Amino acid sequence: MSHANPPERADALVEVRGLSTVLNGKTIFDRLDLDIPRGRIVAIMGPSGTGKTTLLRHITGQLRPDAGEIRVDGHDVPTLPRDALFALREKIGYLFQNSALLTDYSVFENVAFPLRQHLRLPEEIVRNVVLTKLQAVGLRGAAGLMPHELSGGMARRVALARAIVRDPMLILYDEPFVGLDPIALNQILKLIRTLNDTLGITSILVAHEFDAVARAADEVYLIAGGKVAAHGTPAELARGESAWTKQFFGGEADGPVPFQYPARDYAADLGFPERTR
Repeated sequence: MSHANPPERADALVEVRGLSTVLNGKTIFDRLDLDIPRGRIVAIMGPSGTGKTTLLRHITGQLRPDAGEIRVDGHDVPTLPRDALFALREKIGYLFQNSALLTDYSVFENVAFPLRQHLRLPEEIVRNVVLTKLQAVGLRGAAGLMPHELSGGMARRVALARAIVRDPMLILYDEPFVGLDPIALNQILKLIRTLNDTLGITSILVAHEFDAVARAADEVYLIAGGKVAAHGTPAELARGESAWTKQFFGGEADGPVPFQYPARDYAADLGFPERTR
């Protein structure tokens, strides 16, 4: 397990170097460095508010950093002109935490939506592509259902079919396990691993559930205090002896992330007279 910045990797699809971001006066990233190797599943973990979803926004060019580089497939994202940025985004699939299905569209039309928006394809090809992706997530038989007829796990799988409908090189998963029962969670875990292996996709997985992450991810970055606090395989992080890994993976209530929010003297707050020594 490494606590230092990662070495240069020739196989990296995503390279982050010296990323610094300040939002509303709060430092989110402080010269952050990390690499996402091609064809791997890499989890981004850390305490709430450490910028995990913000990192995904940087990778897709939705948010520009105050300093640093974010390279995706060799392109420096913050410097890309609008057309080139949109072209890069078309190679990236995104699975939203709440699935973000279009409520007035059927399952079929939800998955077909990116094809209809960006490509002019014969209807027969659209149908075949959509049914192939639905088959991959086990929901070809649900093509005619509406989103309100789906369970949470089914909705997440439809969203995943939509995310892969254009055969992306990279998929970003933003808290994909939230709200799922154990069966649905296992189904999503299996799909993430299977799709990554069979399609050669690179995956970035933002999640809090270490047990689930350990079953899917090849590598884990633990981000805290704007930097990489730990990096390694799930097994290496589980054995980690640093204060950050012990608190985060051990679920300890107090540690580098304190239980008490910073406050002035307790006695003074309660109005007690100042004690003399």
